[in-house]
Amino acid sequence: MIEGVVVTPLKQILDERGKVMHMMKKTDSIFSEFGEIYFSRVFPGAVKAWHIHEKMTLNYAVPHGNIKFVLYDERVGSSTYGEVNEIFLGEDNYQLVTVPPLIWNGFKGLGAEPALVANCSTLPHDPNEIRRLDPESNQIPYDWALKNR
Repeated sequence: MIEGVVVTPLKQILDERGKVMHMMKKTDSIFSEFGEIYFSRVFPGAVKAWHIHEKMTLNYAVPHGNIKFVLYDERVGSSTYGEVNEIFLGEDNYQLVTVPPLIWNGFKGLGAEPALVANCSTLPHDPNEIRRLDPESNQIPYDWALKNR
């Protein structure tokens, strides 16, 4: 795993009425501060990438649908410099992924229905602290195409 990224399994409480899906509370060890919560809907096959935050820590969970979440470490001096990680997230693999500042990230919708991605970030959105790249940028060594391994 890329240095500083933390993956935390999340609890789901099921009964005959449905379920409760926990995401984060201020008493969790991973919690640092609250900035904002937002939701991103991603259609099957759509790619929302690449972006990097200068100061903000991201906390992603996917309560509905499925995504492929990809991270890239471009931090010179990091023990995982140049590393790419793929994490498959959704209802069947319900986890919280905490992404520190300065890690490129993005995701792709998987399956037949839209996915809902929740992010509890440490800062409110600030367009001056985010940078973006095209999903097909050669700066990041990653191909978003389906991989039949």
